[in-house]
Amino acid sequence: MNSMELIESFKEFAKMKGIDRPTMIKILEDVFKTMIRKQYGDDATFDVIINVDAGDLEIWRYRQIVADDAEEFDAQTQIHLTDAKKIEEDFEVDEEVAEAVEIDFFGRRMVQTARQTLIQKVKDLEKKVLFDQYKERVGELIMGEVYQTLGRELIIMDQDDNELSLPRTEMISKDRYRKGDHVRAVIDRVEMNNNNPKIVLSRTSPLFLRLLFEQEVPEIFDGLIAIKNIVREPGERAKVSVESFDDRIDPVGACVGMRGSRIHSIVRELQNENIDVINFTENLDLLIRRSLSPAHINTVKINEEEKRVEVVLPKDQVSLAIGKGGQNIKLASMLVGYEIDVFRELQEHEVEDFDIDLMEFNDVFDDWMLLELKNIGLDTAKAVLDHEVNELVTRTDLEEEMVLAIMHTLRKEFEEDNSPKNQPQENNDDEEIEVDYSGDMDDEDFETPTSTAAPATEPAAEAETTVVVEGIDLGNFASDIEEWIIDEFKQVGLTTVESVLAITREEVIEKTDLEDETVDEVLQVIKK
Repeated sequence: MNSMELIESFKEFAKMKGIDRPTMIKILEDVFKTMIRKQYGDDATFDVIINVDAGDLEIWRYRQIVADDAEEFDAQTQIHLTDAKKIEEDFEVDEEVAEAVEIDFFGRRMVQTARQTLIQKVKDLEKKVLFDQYKERVGELIMGEVYQTLGRELIIMDQDDNELSLPRTEMISKDRYRKGDHVRAVIDRVEMNNNNPKIVLSRTSPLFLRLLFEQEVPEIFDGLIAIKNIVREPGERAKVSVESFDDRIDPVGACVGMRGSRIHSIVRELQNENIDVINFTENLDLLIRRSLSPAHINTVKINEEEKRVEVVLPKDQVSLAIGKGGQNIKLASMLVGYEIDVFRELQEHEVEDFDIDLMEFNDVFDDWMLLELKNIGLDTAKAVLDHEVNELVTRTDLEEEMVLAIMHTLRKEFEEDNSPKNQPQENNDDEEIEVDYSGDMDDEDFETPTSTAAPATEPAAEAETTVVVEGIDLGNFASDIEEWIIDEFKQVGLTTVESVLAITREEVIEKTDLEDETVDEVLQVIKK
């Protein structure tokens, strides 16, 4: 392959990839200088001249002429007078010789390597150009076509046939796309993995919702209305606070549009995500009330230091304030930047009585279980007991058995607090001791306690004593039960003796997937 063929093939390839002329020449020079260094060890005395249009390549080597008997001689930078005269008879000592080097001198293999290097450099340059181009476009709305659906992502092709990635984690849960479908998303980030640029798109980012509003609401695009904050549960619910810079423009009405015409197109794009548009105000009290819409708030108590808010509202408004799965109160807290606690207003005939913070039970239940309830606005024991089991199971990630165990413990706490302890008891001739194990157990599991008679001369004891097995962590039995077995129980929510004994032996086997003998050994240990 001669120099003209090499340059022509490269020129066509570079043109196809959109490489500009100066960059193309720079790549060619770098490749040929690399060839020279491999052949001669240094390229300092060489000059590469390229005419891309004509397809010409000239390589010139420059050396200093020295006498044939010179004591010091460097073949890389010098040439003997005799050898110089072979090039041109008129040369003299100390003059410079310019000698043309043909590309064939480098050998066929090296020329072929140079061609492959040229192609690779263009590809690397193309990747860098793509990376830089999309790095500047981060945060931009883009439309693409689904090219391929993979397990963890969709491959999207843009209008220039560049491959973009839409990970499943950046998709709305209800998104369903097939090859050829068009997708709108925001350019979330650009990464370089193994020298390959990866353009990552997102449909769950709050920025995506902001860009949709800018596209659908001209007043936002023109700067007459500002979006102050956006919080989302992608595909489920979003809250957007907006502010108008023109008193004649209602920001909420402008965003919603006539009969919802503007916001409906956004809702459809987001797979029917419910969007609450809120009129922003510097009045924090009013902003909190608006953010908890559609619930009607009676009073708001703000703690600036702790960034917490207590809101009191009628009983029938509590569920509205909390929302499905705690979404409304969670998004409202994120929108205003304060942790919001919801309290039910007491009626005239009701008296505020004793309640217990839910985290007081972290010695009985794991923190994550209690946080599941707190995340939906249930901060106290009575707040939990005011709800049905099915509702709590639906709104949290807790299983029914876990919810039952928690509610059972909470009720027991109030029963103990209300029991007539330390009160004078009537003397009984017989004291009956009842053992309550709060679970489905066979008669043979325990021996029936025998009744005892108290001496007539001794003071009367309590009429009835109940020994309840509850609140004992399974970890306390590590000396008798192997640790991995305890872990198996805890992984399915059976963290305490009470939670284990609250269900049948068969249910324990089914939930833990342990052998019958193993479960029997555990039950025998904890029942002792």
